Amino acid sequence: MKKILIAAFFLLPLNAIAEHMDVIEFKMLEGCSRDQYMAIVEDFNKWGEDFGYEAKIAFPLQSNNLTNLYWLGTSANAAAFGKAWDAWRDGQADADSVPAKLAARFAVCSQNIGRRGYDVF
Repeated sequence: MKKILIAAFFLLPLNAIAEHMDVIEFKMLEGCSRDQYMAIVEDFNKWGEDFGYEAKIAFPLQSNNLTNLYWLGTSANAAAFGKAWDAWRDGQADADSVPAKLAARFAVCSQNIGRRGYDVF
């Protein structure tokens, strides 16, 4: 009986829902301080609340590259990330939108090097 229960457990579908992580490698531009950049991130996170997206910034202490920083954005899953991405992208068409204003502030302060997306279990 014990073997049957164990076999049934492994045969049942298990829902593995992965959190989505959005990782952007970037450099700070000359004239932009850490405090200035973090103020933009704070404003971004206020916008991202409606989409379940939150960003943290990783400042390397030990790395082969101590110049680049990392944006670590998280969403509940890839679908939630997609909704946030659509809103961000679509907002760029209106210069008066919150996403467009934030993007302009980021552009003055940083240069993106690369971007990656991950499922996190």
